[in-house]
Amino acid sequence: MKLYANYLKPLFFSRRFYGIFAAIIFLFVLSFFFPPLLGVSRIILFLLFFLAAIDFALLFFPGKTISAVRDMPDRLSNGDSNTIKLTITNHYPFVSGIQAIDELPVQFQQRGFSIFSLVRPGEEKTFAYALRPVERGEYVFEDINVFARSPLGLLVKREIIPSRQMVKVYPSYFALRRYELLAWSNQLSESGNRKIRKIGQSVEFEQIKEYVTGDDIRSINWKATARKGGQLMVNNYTDERSQQVYCIIDKGRVMKMPFEGLTLLDYAINSALILSRVALIRQDRAGLLTFAEQVGQFLPAGRKAGQMNSILETLYNQQTAFAETDFEQLYAFTRARITQRSLMVLFTNFESLAGLQRQLPYIRSIARNHLLLVVFFENTELRRLSDKPVEDIEGLYIRTIADKFAYEKRLIIKELQQHGIFTILTAPENLTINTVNKYLEIKASQAI
Repeated sequence: MKLYANYLKPLFFSRRFYGIFAAIIFLFVLSFFFPPLLGVSRIILFLLFFLAAIDFALLFFPGKTISAVRDMPDRLSNGDSNTIKLTITNHYPFVSGIQAIDELPVQFQQRGFSIFSLVRPGEEKTFAYALRPVERGEYVFEDINVFARSPLGLLVKREIIPSRQMVKVYPSYFALRRYELLAWSNQLSESGNRKIRKIGQSVEFEQIKEYVTGDDIRSINWKATARKGGQLMVNNYTDERSQQVYCIIDKGRVMKMPFEGLTLLDYAINSALILSRVALIRQDRAGLLTFAEQVGQFLPAGRKAGQMNSILETLYNQQTAFAETDFEQLYAFTRARITQRSLMVLFTNFESLAGLQRQLPYIRSIARNHLLLVVFFENTELRRLSDKPVEDIEGLYIRTIADKFAYEKRLIIKELQQHGIFTILTAPENLTINTVNKYLEIKASQAI
């Protein structure tokens, strides 16, 4: 058993060996017709096995052969490109041809992943590859398989390096860092598609400063001006702070629809994570609420040190349910538990006007007590069908149906706006940009 485990199980024959062996067989067949080839065939066969024995000794008898280490972050970012590194060290006294196969988690469904390279004696070589997960949860990386060959290239030795490692895939914290830097530099609107116009001014005082051209003359502080001997001084205000911002995420079956590999729920979770961080940076209090047929997790709005980590951990565990969403339960819960007027960003989806009208009474009831922003999704697949040239009657029928659904979305926006409810209709890939821009617009207009 030890002989099998140490020498036979890791042994493989290369394509070069099989090619030479097939050529020798062909020579033996030809020797039936040309007898002088028989002796030549035997000599070549003997040389093949002799060189294979030397190759076996080179691969199996050195003490240390090949080592490999996987370097990866403690967690992966969902929907983003994550870099994984493999570091391979050649301990053979010769240049070795290396094929490394990393056993990736089953969620990626990649069966042909491998890395090829020539590694010099004693050289440590690092290979980087990218993975884009599209599901949150636990991902398990298994062992690293390294296939090594000598310069002869007749035999291959497999080294199985135990490297089992579990890593969690969290909502998109890569984008979180990017927006965080923009928020600190007050340049969040630059990442969007439109400029934000500030309406009016806040009533939260910040400082008194000297007047410069462009300042609002209505904010001149005449008492400070008199103390300065006539030098105009103005009051400088900043945006009102400590407002409550709740991200409410629908986990019903309407959020199971996938776009670009991610479900609508995952898009909503990524956007809610970034919006919460932006709200905290802007001195607001961020909270979270999930619901489906019942109210799920509720995280009260706050600005404590661990609030962002609590939001991240809560979002990590969310899964789509397949039941119909109950907005009546949502209204009853918010009425009882969220008593202070807040900005509520509701991530949901409506595909028809009839679907909205069934829930509209409860949405209007929430909007009477809070400032409600309803975010739902444009079906980009239908948009592609509408833009596709019509070539026959079937194409015309498909385009008509796609236009009908697109018109329904516009009717939904009109219906909500008639009741004073803010709305965003966005493609999934633009969800974060549009939501953050709308939050900044609402905050600048002092609607809350």
